[in-house]
Amino acid sequence: MATASAKGEGAQLTVLYITGWCRSGSTILGNVLNEVPGFFHVGELSFLWKNAYGNGSNTLCGCGQQLLECGIWDTVLTSDVPAGLTPRAHAEEVVRRQQAAVRTRHTLRVLDEAGDSQALHAHADFLARTYRTIARATGSTVLVDSGKFPSEAALLPRVEGIRPLYLHLVRDPRAVTHSWTKTKQYVVPMSAARSTAYWLGFNAASEEVTRRFPAQSLFLRYEDFIAAPDRAVDTVLDLVGVPRAQNPVKGRTVVLGKNHTVTGNPDRFRSGPTLLRGEDDAWKGELASGAKALTVALAWPLMAKYGYFSGARRAPSGGSGPDAAGVETRP
Repeated sequence: MATASAKGEGAQLTVLYITGWCRSGSTILGNVLNEVPGFFHVGELSFLWKNAYGNGSNTLCGCGQQLLECGIWDTVLTSDVPAGLTPRAHAEEVVRRQQAAVRTRHTLRVLDEAGDSQALHAHADFLARTYRTIARATGSTVLVDSGKFPSEAALLPRVEGIRPLYLHLVRDPRAVTHSWTKTKQYVVPMSAARSTAYWLGFNAASEEVTRRFPAQSLFLRYEDFIAAPDRAVDTVLDLVGVPRAQNPVKGRTVVLGKNHTVTGNPDRFRSGPTLLRGEDDAWKGELASGAKALTVALAWPLMAKYGYFSGARRAPSGGSGPDAAGVETRP
């Protein structure tokens, strides 16, 4: 985590929420942003209450400690427990509310009815307290939440005391399908059909959110991030309103410190000088032709919209979606 100039008190708290589907590079991008002064990458915060007590895919913080033993997450898990409940029982209650109110299928309802739902109102208040607790514990003024749940992103305008911003991060679904064929530590494989169905659903729902809040949103393809990582991070910093001079990427290299991410790609445990590779095409030679064809057959409308048939590199774009993309760029 980069050293913050503020202590999470008195300054406006910004939450940059990364939305989209898994295996799209949110962990590495979040950890790069974690090195910007005042930024703190929480990882996939929505899984904290499930994972901390052994009911999720991983119980480790990015620092290598158990979530319950990490000072930051122990503080978060114990600071807002209602009277009469244990921290474990409270966590179970949070998970039940998440399942009932902020699943991806609820995105439109959250956008349109958040003010009328007691469960959503309660969850928005809970997130407000949680984000403030994290800010105080870490001395941060910008929290990067790579949760990727469009429904939770949709709730953020109802969360008091924060400035919500959105980064819609997309990766070629063929590369995503290929990534899901690999077993990686605690991450289990997924079929091409299931991966692509989720890719479609999460990205379509993410578009609904960013369409409502175009001035607060940025669309970024993972391929464009790795083609020119320093330029992509500059664009994210522009969205947040942070000087580009604070960009930690030098060319293709960034020095990653210790992080405190909740779940995410297992690569989150790596630190030190890190080379951001400029190519992501292993899927072209390794993904089975049948899986490739199925992925394209299911995903082609959004693939075309996002420019995955043109072969062109595009600059990150602000606004409500990829149609607002800037000039084409090359690696």
